[in-house]
Amino acid sequence: MQEQYSPAELEAGAQAYWDAQQSFKAVEDPSREKYYCLSMFPYPSGKLHMGHVRNYTIGDVISRHQRMLGKNVLQPIGFDAFGLPAENAAIANNTQPAKWTYANMEYMRVQLKRLGFAYDWSRELATCRPEYYRWEQLLFTRLMKKGLVYRKDSVVNWDPIDQTVLANEQVVDGRGWRSGAVVERRSIPQWFLKITAYAQELLDDLDALPGWPEPVKTMQRNWIGRSEGLELQFQVEGEAEPLKVYTTRPDTLMGVTYVAVAAEHPLALKAGERNAELAAFLKEASRSGVAEAEMETMEKRGVPLGISVIHPISGARVPVWAANFVLMGYGTGAVMAVPGHDERDHEFATKYGLPIKHVIRTAAEAEIEARMATLGALSDEDEPVEHSALEPLMKQLRELQQHATTEHGTLINSGEYDGLDFSQAFDALAARFEKDGSGSRRVNFRLRDWGVSRQRYWGCPIPVIYCQHCDAVPVPEDQLPVVLPEDVAFTGVQSPIKADPEWARTTCPQCGGPATRETDTFDTFFESSWYFARYASFDNKEKMLDERADYWLPVDQYIGGIEHAILHLLYARFFYKLMRDEGMVKSDEPFTQLLTQGMVIKETYFREGADGKKTWINPADVVLERDAKGQPIAAKSAVDGEAVVIGGVEKMSKSKNNGVDPQAMIQQYGADTVRLYSMFAAPPDYSLDWKEEGVEGMARFLRRLWRGVHQHVSRGPAPKLDVAALNAQQKDLRRLLHETIAKVGDDYGRRRTFNTAIAAIMELLNAVSRFDGEDEGSRAVLQEIWEAVTLMLNPVTPHIAHGLWRELRGSDDVLAQLWPVADASAMLRDQVMLVVQINGKLRSRIEVAADATQGAIIEAALSDENVQRFINGAPIKKQIVVPGKLVNLVI
Repeated sequence: MQEQYSPAELEAGAQAYWDAQQSFKAVEDPSREKYYCLSMFPYPSGKLHMGHVRNYTIGDVISRHQRMLGKNVLQPIGFDAFGLPAENAAIANNTQPAKWTYANMEYMRVQLKRLGFAYDWSRELATCRPEYYRWEQLLFTRLMKKGLVYRKDSVVNWDPIDQTVLANEQVVDGRGWRSGAVVERRSIPQWFLKITAYAQELLDDLDALPGWPEPVKTMQRNWIGRSEGLELQFQVEGEAEPLKVYTTRPDTLMGVTYVAVAAEHPLALKAGERNAELAAFLKEASRSGVAEAEMETMEKRGVPLGISVIHPISGARVPVWAANFVLMGYGTGAVMAVPGHDERDHEFATKYGLPIKHVIRTAAEAEIEARMATLGALSDEDEPVEHSALEPLMKQLRELQQHATTEHGTLINSGEYDGLDFSQAFDALAARFEKDGSGSRRVNFRLRDWGVSRQRYWGCPIPVIYCQHCDAVPVPEDQLPVVLPEDVAFTGVQSPIKADPEWARTTCPQCGGPATRETDTFDTFFESSWYFARYASFDNKEKMLDERADYWLPVDQYIGGIEHAILHLLYARFFYKLMRDEGMVKSDEPFTQLLTQGMVIKETYFREGADGKKTWINPADVVLERDAKGQPIAAKSAVDGEAVVIGGVEKMSKSKNNGVDPQAMIQQYGADTVRLYSMFAAPPDYSLDWKEEGVEGMARFLRRLWRGVHQHVSRGPAPKLDVAALNAQQKDLRRLLHETIAKVGDDYGRRRTFNTAIAAIMELLNAVSRFDGEDEGSRAVLQEIWEAVTLMLNPVTPHIAHGLWRELRGSDDVLAQLWPVADASAMLRDQVMLVVQINGKLRSRIEVAADATQGAIIEAALSDENVQRFINGAPIKKQIVVPGKLVNLVI
């Protein structure tokens, strides 16, 4: 065994061995318990970042540990390869999206292999390849036939210069991020999947996912947004069709003072034809973004339509306004506005001087009024009477009523419904409207159908053909895939398949007449919503999924960022149910356990120019001045010596110039060191604050581990362990070993706290460094320890484990070894340490025989010098013994 730890040489050798042996190739075996571990696949952006390294190391640790538990493990990898970044990069580098993407995949594949992840590379997939996306095209055509797909006009962000649809994040201050053109809201036909048909099941099945973090399930519940309310009709003056609105607060109906409709609502468009001011507003509103978050924060603006609706109970005329906070794509495109009890409606009414009517007495208001009544402040007319003692209460009441009160309460100013609570009012109004046919109870969902059309090039073509006679027709299954051409001239101004009439020209599969292909492509969430299932049937050229899917699925452990809590995870759950209902899988949910890892963060530094613009400085180019406690108090550039500002600790990013290149870390320290630090520095679901001195600490630990094994094996073969012959010191060390095995196994498996597992191994090695036995019993115990430590570190640092195991056990392959079993008998103690408390406060510790009686324990505690000092002759009222833990004396 060489004396010096050489990670580059060791890691290359281990990886070559794994490749030659096909060590991680997964084969279905019904006789063995399977374990499918999957980390969310990367977008091939060009280089791995530390977030990738952490994510994939977590998955690899879990996979390797489960393999050591004897399970048949599948851990695949692939690339989420379609998407807008490839188009942007193609424009910037004057290349083709496909060429850029494939080159990046090749580079990242090398990086992933360099980190030693235990992937079954034979199952690698890329979503941009026709052999992958042909199957989602097939599923889409089947869903068309089942009525789960439809086409309708939908509002999008339109860049009139680039002639393309923009994502919400590509609209900057109302302009296209690239062209600078004023963005318009345009209504264009798009394809939708009926995810709302599965809304209730998606909501209910969250309760069947105990292995998911509660915050993720809460976010999905809120996104699905089930609500129970009433759909009501307001008759429109001069119109035959009533205006329909949905409300979850029918108890506030008597507080409606205006109705708001979307800029694209037919009533607004019709009124705009005869109102120049309104027409101008509608045009301006059409340029606004369509994101809900943007709607929440934008200034609320509107223009009256000049028409009224009739209140369904009072018969009063209620004005109709076009408002920029109402979206045509949500609900009916109209809302009843109750400014007394809705903050957004209140903001709008205050701005435009519209009436505000309070029709709910909240508990807080009722309490104030009750106190005023107690003081005799209310007259028979229920009007407050002037009284100096009442002024603070009257002020509180006025302050409450100056704002929208959104809590439930008791109805007031509501005629025959006065005095009812929320539930009573709901039932009474529902009965009234259902009786006369002007309204009904309705369960509504915030969730909207999934718009899957994208007016972009680098995506999967939507398999639809348009015929003048047959309308929209699905492409026949035997004509799939509809292949996206990759050798194209790409400028970013228009999609190459939209610009090429020859690509779109085809014949109708129903009537044989001339027809054209759909030139939109799928939302890239389409590809990532089922990739995990394709890994199970990766090489089947006849079916999307086969019987192997039911062996591997569902995924036992899924790992990814919390930012995917809603869209990706919700769409994946939806897709899985679609595949189930097509008979492709048997289970209901795709992911049994979900781990959402934290971000990798690092300090930031910058200089600020006279214009306020910040120039971010790479932390590697900064020299810090620290105080006596080691805290940074000043910073300067290592390049020019000029002062720089110490910023906060933020997520690693190119924009903040605080990223760390994994490749550079691997070259300097080795892959095992990078893996070890990423697991040790923080629990997996917490943010990891990257510190290079911490990386150096992990490198020192691995060097110390290597030296320890080298010193041990250089003394020759260790004798066989004879437990009965061990002395007390040897037994103590062996006890610590088996306690560590038990803890590390629990931390890896149940708790998923890899940092505490590594810390426990470090504590064990610290004890080894203090152990000075060299006799046969000591050598045998050390052999057991070095073997167990190698096995326990194998999931985290597999390369050094590969090398150490061969030195400790000859030519044995560490991958063939099972997880070490904690010896219960070794963990038995002759003596135990007990805490001694007096009146609940820690005062001393005593060591007693493990089988000591309660009397013997009390006697030992009372004879302790510290205990006697604190008792100081006071009588003992009570003696409490918790076996194995503590003694509490009450004086």
